[in-house]
Amino acid sequence: MSEPTPSSPAASRCEYTWAFLILRLFLGLRTFFEGVEKFEKGGTYSFKNYYENMGRMAQGITGASFLPLWATRNYAHTLGYLLLVLGAALLLGVKTRVTLILTGLLYVSLSFGLMAVQENEGVAWLGVYIGLFAGALALVRHNRFVLWRDRFE
Repeated sequence: MSEPTPSSPAASRCEYTWAFLILRLFLGLRTFFEGVEKFEKGGTYSFKNYYENMGRMAQGITGASFLPLWATRNYAHTLGYLLLVLGAALLLGVKTRVTLILTGLLYVSLSFGLMAVQENEGVAWLGVYIGLFAGALALVRHNRFVLWRDRFE
């Protein structure tokens, strides 16, 4: 029986590069389509639907928590646009490290809102995504396929 040979550093680096790319694409797609979803109502997409959906979300959070309506409304009205921009930036590889940090913090803020209304199942799902963002940040040094590289990569 022969012992398995350890992989070369170049092969290992290639595997980390592909692992990071797959993770980045998943997180980018998930974030982007989470933003697109905010514009949908009854199978149609529009700005009118967006502001109706986000208004309902703000009212629901305010009604079930200690958060004031002015804060939840301002947050809700910017949320979809942030998700779209950050998701697209992740997909394209634009300042990936910064984008991962900002998107991870956005998911933490979503978790805070769900904690405030005691929506534990949603908090758990967002915790999984936050873990994926943390993993992506640990692998970001293997980011090779980018449109606009971070200064420190």
